[in-house]
Amino acid sequence: MNGRPLTLLIAAAVVALEGLVALGLGVLVAVQTLTGTPGNVTTALAESGFALLVAAGLLWVAWGGLLRMERWGRSPAVLTQIFMLIIAITLIRSDQPQLGIPLVVVAVAGFVTLLAPPTTHALYGDG
Repeated sequence: MNGRPLTLLIAAAVVALEGLVALGLGVLVAVQTLTGTPGNVTTALAESGFALLVAAGLLWVAWGGLLRMERWGRSPAVLTQIFMLIIAITLIRSDQPQLGIPLVVVAVAGFVTLLAPPTTHALYGDG
């Protein structure tokens, strides 16, 4: 064992999954923009670029922060879970529970593992 608790590994996997989803959405929007006729090319490319930046950031937090047991990795990961819950609630209230409920599950899993005592101990020690 390399000193990483299971909770930290799961937290990193959750954040990486969120990053991979953002990457997929960014690529999808880019491909649809380039192969279709979007209403506004500039907006569509900006959305794609933003999704790709978010993906890069989340993957960096997962692998460069959490898996390397860097303290700074937890704050952006927790903030991401807060945003995921807001998005999930919005989806549920917009009659899209098939998207919102799984997002709630992922965000709660992220919160629980990021704030679990073994994760805190691995990142901050006995402090």
